[in-house]
Amino acid sequence: MPAIITDQYRILNAETFVDSFVGIGTTGNNNYYTFLGHPNPKNTDVNNYGVSTWGSPIPNPVDAFNQENLYYDSMLFLKKVTSNDVRRVVPRLDWQTGTVYEMYRNNYSSTNLTPQTKSTSLYGSSYFVLNSEFSLYLCINNGSNSDNPTGQKSLFEPTHTNTVPQQAGNGSDGYLWKYLYTISPSDIVKFVTSVYIPLPKVWGDTASATIKATAVDGKIETVVIKNGGSGYNISDSTGTVLSTGTISSVPITGDGTGGTVSININSGVVESISGVIGGSGYTYASVRFESGTFGGKTLIPGTGAEFEVIIPPKGGHGFDIYRELGGFRVMLYSKFDNNVDDSPDYVLGNDFSRVGLVKNPIQFGGTDLLNNTTATNLSALKLKPDASSGFSTSNITYSPNALITQKVGVGSTAVGYVASWNPDTGILKYYQPVGFSTLSNYSYKKLDFVGLGTAISGGSPENLIVDTSFNNQSSIVVGGKNVSLGQTFNLGKASPDVKKYSGEIIYIDNRAPVTRTSSQKEEVKIVIEF
Repeated sequence: MPAIITDQYRILNAETFVDSFVGIGTTGNNNYYTFLGHPNPKNTDVNNYGVSTWGSPIPNPVDAFNQENLYYDSMLFLKKVTSNDVRRVVPRLDWQTGTVYEMYRNNYSSTNLTPQTKSTSLYGSSYFVLNSEFSLYLCINNGSNSDNPTGQKSLFEPTHTNTVPQQAGNGSDGYLWKYLYTISPSDIVKFVTSVYIPLPKVWGDTASATIKATAVDGKIETVVIKNGGSGYNISDSTGTVLSTGTISSVPITGDGTGGTVSININSGVVESISGVIGGSGYTYASVRFESGTFGGKTLIPGTGAEFEVIIPPKGGHGFDIYRELGGFRVMLYSKFDNNVDDSPDYVLGNDFSRVGLVKNPIQFGGTDLLNNTTATNLSALKLKPDASSGFSTSNITYSPNALITQKVGVGSTAVGYVASWNPDTGILKYYQPVGFSTLSNYSYKKLDFVGLGTAISGGSPENLIVDTSFNNQSSIVVGGKNVSLGQTFNLGKASPDVKKYSGEIIYIDNRAPVTRTSSQKEEVKIVIEF
């Protein structure tokens, strides 16, 4: 049987997703985290892990159960996404002079394509614009008439902030614009891109209350001339018959009330609409331009005139911004600073080649949801030189992504890769991706590093040992300054903040490797389309 999932279902899904961040109803109490990871990629085959680049092309992410552990094993660190970091977004279309924009219509479909973009739905058309002041306007009328059924070129940038639709400039282009909202400075920073712009977080709050409150359900804003016809005349109060003039208060008929339109006639032809009084309550409507007396003038009907009455969305223009503009995309924003003092969970000096989103990860060693603002997925070791070596940690290098090992028992070796090394603090962070069983020199079982006197290989010019005296500590003094480590060390070892493989990874983006340095910050903007 023929069936469709409507755009309104997509909007509902986006709404439910956004609500899950703010604890509305049963969808709340969720924690979402963006993460950066995969510092040493090759491809999706875990047996080939351990080179410095993907190569080309970058492989597409794989949505399969057998990949989930790989995504977690190569995860570096996470940033919590709060309700202030989430917005529904729509495509960005900057107003430009000389462009023919489409207008709001309620009847675009697969059998009635939009005239400019040839879209099968309203949401694919160019019916709203962003002006130079980051204000958004809905095109109520694009100057379309019987001579220009697809509209005219827009010549004047809309700038008004009134609640009623207005023309821009001198109005000669025929455009009628409805002001909806202005993007706040904070939302510009977070959510405006070259492709998308944000919708307000809450429609009807202080900033948008007036626009929503003045919306009228079923109010007609636009009547379009489809055919001007011929032979129309006007008889005024003196009985003079004219072929040119304006006849006002022509009723808009339908299931609403109070709607009228003023119609301009030129040489017997319906030329333009000069005014619409929208009334209320219309879900269908028409204009019947027949004999009668309107506004003190009598219409002598001709033939062929046709009109299209544009029905507004439920609640009227400006009532529900998400339905009116098609809010079925959601953007999530995260910023990863490189101030190690403030964000010790973040890794410097290494690459990341994957961005992801995980829902409801669990705290390491417990059952509660992770709730940290920032978190690390890396284990860490506090290292020191052997007492007889004469070296200090500042003389030793563990290169990013270098292979490290430690003998942890008879015939047993722990294997990992360097995520980061800080010679000032002696903290080595490491990761252990799946696939070590393929390394013929090591055990089939993935073993973890331990706080023994056995050296951690991979150092240059010598290997260091675990400092087991570094116990129950989460900071260290360097150069007279107390430096937070972001993890608590016991017997020289710290566990990650996150219970591995917990939660649901719901978004993965593979990309070219990016090296994190102290001189840069990463802004992650994830757009999910429902």
